[in-house]
This record gives sequence, C-alpha cells and structure tokens, in this order.
Amino acid sequence: MIFILNDQDTIANQFLLQLRDAGMQQDRMRFRKNMERLGEIMAYELSKKLTYSSHEAVTPLGKSRINILKEQPVMITILRAGLPFFQGFMNFFDQADSGFIGAFRKEDENHLTIKLEYVATTSLEGKTVILIDPMLATGRSVADSVSAILRNGKPYHLHIVSLVAAPEGIAYLKKHLMLPFSLWTCAVDEKLNDQYYIVPGLGDAGDLSYGTKL
Repeated sequence: MIFILNDQDTIANQFLLQLRDAGMQQDRMRFRKNMERLGEIMAYELSKKLTYSSHEAVTPLGKSRINILKEQPVMITILRAGLPFFQGFMNFFDQADSGFIGAFRKEDENHLTIKLEYVATTSLEGKTVILIDPMLATGRSVADSVSAILRNGKPYHLHIVSLVAAPEGIAYLKKHLMLPFSLWTCAVDEKLNDQYYIVPGLGDAGDLSYGTKL
C-alpha cells in the first residue's frame, strides 16, 4: 500500500509548500515546525490502519465506550534529519517505544554508499513498526536500516514514512524489502538527479533544520 498525502487538497499542502520554498527555508524554526506538523498529520492518517479495542470511560454523569489503540507501535527514526518529523509522531503516539539509527551517505564520482554507525531499538518481534525518514531518495538508507533493525526481531508490519519520495526509491524498496510494508509519503516527486538528490525535493532536511555539517 502507498499513501500519498498531497493527492488530497488539505491544509497539509500549505506546510509542504513552505518546506519547499527556498525563501522560507531560511527560517529554521518554521522549517522544523512544518516538519513536525506534517509528522502529526501523517501520524493521524496512519493511525487509521492500526488495531483498536473497546474501553470504558467513567464520566461524572455516566459511562462511555470508545475504541483506543490495542497496542502502541514502535517508532524509529534515522538521525539527524528525521528528528522534527519524528517529533510530530511522538506528539500523537506519546506512549510508544522509540528507536534511533545513525546513517549517512558517502559518495564519490561513481558510487553512493550508505553507512550505518548506530542502531538502538527495543525488541521488534511481532510489533507494528513505524520507520521515519524524511527523504526517500535511492531507498538504500531505508533498506539498510530495515536489515539492521531485523536483528532485533521481525515486525508484524512495517510502515515507512517520508516527507518526499522519489520514484527510484519506491521501486528499490518494492524490489529489495522482503517483509510486509506500507509506504506513507507527503509527495512523490519527479526523479533523482546525478547526485542522487530528489528533484524538485526540498534540499538537505538535516542542514535546513540544524545547520550545515562539515
């Protein structure tokens, strides 16, 4: 299943437009806040696909039954760019366990490689896992991250969430992920350029959130 948020006309598109706008990107606080807002919206949309059970609430005037989450998901983000987007999910799934992956891209004239240096998660066996990475470009960082977290157990279902996705990355995941997964993204863009960046994309989400790195 692939869910694309901007297939619908909603207020979410305003936040996505501001993320893309090169002028507005100079305001780091606004950039991070818009990532967080879109994380909240995506968390709400994704929550519709989770499992619920009935519970009773006792009010001052009586009783009411309502369906709530049967089990909290485990949320994992790829550092550092994913942190503001991840915070939006945390605002909604505020009792969920969390995991973190340190990954970076290393490139030369002919090759792009993904390096994983840090993986920390709880047990994922039989759990619903939400993997949060704002930019789904080649798909390799997500695929490598999935391989790494599977050492901590096989999830019941994996939800992969991005702000922006490239068709090449989507195709790569469909070909290389050997477990059930759903893909959630705010937008599917045109393509990757020669440097493996998404076009039109929005730039380097980590740098725009926190400043350029050496």
